[in-house]
Amino acid sequence: MTDGPGSSPDVPSGWAAEQPPPYGGAAGTGGTGGSWAAPGGREGPAGPQTGPYGQPGQHGQPGQPGSHGSYGQPGQYGQPGYGQSGPSGPSGQGPQAGGPHYGSGPYAQGPYAQGPYAQGSYAQGSYGQRPPEAPRPGIIPLRPLTLGDIFDGTIKLIRSNPKATLGLSAIVAAVTSIPGALGQAVGLGMFGTALEGFGSGSYATTGSPALPVVGVAAQYIGAIITYVMTFLGTMILTGILTRVLGRAVFGGRITVGEAWQLARSRVLALLGLAMLQALILVAPVLVLLALLVALGLGDATAGAFVAVALLFVLAYIPYAAFFYTRFSLAAPAVVLEGRGVTDAMARSWRLVKGDSWRVFGILVLTAVLAGIASSVLGVPFTIGGSLIGMFGGGTVAATALTTVLLAAGSVVASMITYPFQAGVAGLLYADRRMRAEAFDLVLQTAAAQNQSQGWVHTGVDDLWHPSHAAAAGPVPGPGSPPYDGTSPGGSSYYGTPPGASPYYGTPPNGPQG
Repeated sequence: MTDGPGSSPDVPSGWAAEQPPPYGGAAGTGGTGGSWAAPGGREGPAGPQTGPYGQPGQHGQPGQPGSHGSYGQPGQYGQPGYGQSGPSGPSGQGPQAGGPHYGSGPYAQGPYAQGPYAQGSYAQGSYGQRPPEAPRPGIIPLRPLTLGDIFDGTIKLIRSNPKATLGLSAIVAAVTSIPGALGQAVGLGMFGTALEGFGSGSYATTGSPALPVVGVAAQYIGAIITYVMTFLGTMILTGILTRVLGRAVFGGRITVGEAWQLARSRVLALLGLAMLQALILVAPVLVLLALLVALGLGDATAGAFVAVALLFVLAYIPYAAFFYTRFSLAAPAVVLEGRGVTDAMARSWRLVKGDSWRVFGILVLTAVLAGIASSVLGVPFTIGGSLIGMFGGGTVAATALTTVLLAAGSVVASMITYPFQAGVAGLLYADRRMRAEAFDLVLQTAAAQNQSQGWVHTGVDDLWHPSHAAAAGPVPGPGSPPYDGTSPGGSSYYGTPPGASPYYGTPPNGPQG
């Protein structure tokens, strides 16, 4: 059918004179060119070219002078706009005036030119679409973590909360290291005095044989007091740092006072946890001591003692590594989930199960790095204090200076290693929950709500409770009240009770009326 008298033209107005054959047609039909070649170019094989979308030379080559509506530039279906718009040039960069083309109009400037289709989403295999990046409102991306994510998140934790991490760690280390440093200073002074007595020949006449014994006793007494104080101090520090980490995951900050208010009710549970774990690790050593005493009473040979000790070491290393790994996530469970001692240990056992070797490797690597950092930072102070203590003549000034140097070395080393190890343990706990319970979905939902509000809601501290894991039930949607466990008319709320301030800090628009 035509619009007027006369025959229909072979090529509609505005089309190039040379056209490819119709789909599935034979060469030489349906067009003047007779073959599937670039308009105005040399002929190629009959029929359409095949190959992956978006590859140079597929489904049309760059147009030649006089062409209209070529299918675009190399990389079709994966480049913006199905072709580049612009004036026609010698290489056919764009269509000539008067003809339809695919390089202009809505397809060149709309969503197909700027969205995922323009970035190679269908041109790179598996539709080419890369999965969206996980949100990162705080120190870690809210997805299962890699080793780099854990270490990077720990460093970001320290940098974003220096007062609550470095400052508090330095205070705890300073208080706990003084008895040990003082005992070492006294012991070094007495050892130096004994060496002077040997050199002057007066060792046997001045009653100095008791000096080394007193020095060793002072060192041991100071070390025991320091160990007990460190045991208590690190438990409190672990609780506070874990609370700081729980808020930092969402990009929020927390003061030392706020962290202490949240963690102080868990201190006794942390102490009980540490004592029970220590008992589990020390029990085999007590058995060894009893066995050695029995061998001594039975007049055993030296070879028997060596064989027993060697067998114990070979058996104790895997024993300690196994239980240390399985219970490594118990402290975060005590603080963030509010569990008791045995319940937290069982919780850690379940979380670590199935990924024990990875958790063990990360813990060992963390311990090695912490040891290296502690040695590098503390060795200069230790060497200086030891030299002054030994050759200071045992004077009060030399003892005091030695104590200060040794304590300073311990503080400098501990203020880095304490938060680093606590941060790694906390992020390992978060990673295992993401992998085992899809906890990242809960964190992402909360992060989206925080972003829409413009601040970090205090209810995020309660999100760590296992009842809010994705595996335990549906995650509240974006339209639900922030972090409420019940409907607004319910009797209990998850997060801040009605009437209390539900904000972390001051909301962006000032205090709410």
